[in-house]
Amino acid sequence: MTTKTRYYNSTGRDFLAKARRYLAEDDLLQASEKGWGAAAQMVKCVAEARGWSHDGHHQLWRAVNRLVEETGDQEMRTAFGLAGTLHTNFYEGWLPAETVEDYLGQVEELVSKLEALSS
Repeated sequence: MTTKTRYYNSTGRDFLAKARRYLAEDDLLQASEKGWGAAAQMVKCVAEARGWSHDGHHQLWRAVNRLVEETGDQEMRTAFGLAGTLHTNFYEGWLPAETVEDYLGQVEELVSKLEALSS
């Protein structure tokens, strides 16, 4: 791993841990945003490792779609979409705790898959 990929990986894992802590504290807005951040950082990690652009939401989605094409794992696209919903929830606050918890679980699986693809 390069310095940048290590940074994205470390930050993604840190955000995921913080998301779980915020969820336990019933801070759904922060849990949601950290869930999104974990997913985004890990996509950046894989994109950086492969030399792909990753400077905005559009490019993150392009990277996810490329990974789905490469792996055939449609669940990555779905989980990244749920992470995007968590990002929206940070601003809107309409998701119930059970949904935030479920979506974070799927983001956690995505983070593990992406981590394996980044090395």
